[in-house]
Amino acid sequence: MVQQLSKSEITYPDSDGQPMADNTEQFKWIVTIKENLEAIFADDPSVFVAGDLLWYPIEGDNKTRRAPDAMVAFGRPKGYRGSYKQWEEDNIAPQVVFEVLSPGNRQKEMAEKFQFYQRYGVQEYYVYDPDTVEFTGWQRVDSYLEVIQGIQDWTSPLLKVRFVIKPNELEIYRPDGEPFLTFTENVKRHDQARLERDEAQIERDEAKSERDEAIAKAERLAAQLKALGIDPSAD
Repeated sequence: MVQQLSKSEITYPDSDGQPMADNTEQFKWIVTIKENLEAIFADDPSVFVAGDLLWYPIEGDNKTRRAPDAMVAFGRPKGYRGSYKQWEEDNIAPQVVFEVLSPGNRQKEMAEKFQFYQRYGVQEYYVYDPDTVEFTGWQRVDSYLEVIQGIQDWTSPLLKVRFVIKPNELEIYRPDGEPFLTFTENVKRHDQARLERDEAQIERDEAKSERDEAIAKAERLAAQLKALGIDPSAD
């Protein structure tokens, strides 16, 4: 006789044993998408962003699960999670998910992912292949995810980010029009901006020093003239 476990006795592993990425390019894109989305919603406490986090949609079922490369759940607080157990999240499914392909991805695997995301309530689903620069998106219409026609220059209704497909790479733009950047690119931009600020401050300091010296010179000259009995302020 097989003993049935109660829901409270079932464990939900935090890892499926699969690597987050198969190569450096896939890893770069996963991290870039996740970190830029996190930055966009950094000031909104009710938007949860995660990368490669197992999502369990059904309580009592630890086999039905997926770990999107990046996902966004609106209406859920930020904070640590070992996995995303939907029944502990006011039964709110992640509304937006991203998958970044690698040569190891198989058609059957991607079809299963699509079925999972369609069945469990994803509103927007995006797939990017860095090797072929192929970008595809789906948007929920009623109960189904329908492919987004004319994905070029498409703006996500939920994320407000814009996708532009260039010959060699996908470009993603934040709601403020700034492009998604890698961590290294962000550091370089920050360092460049700091250098420009420092140079501008040096120029201001030098100009102030020159003004102060000119004023001091004028005051010394006025003092010398007064010592000779000449009023420099007289017409």
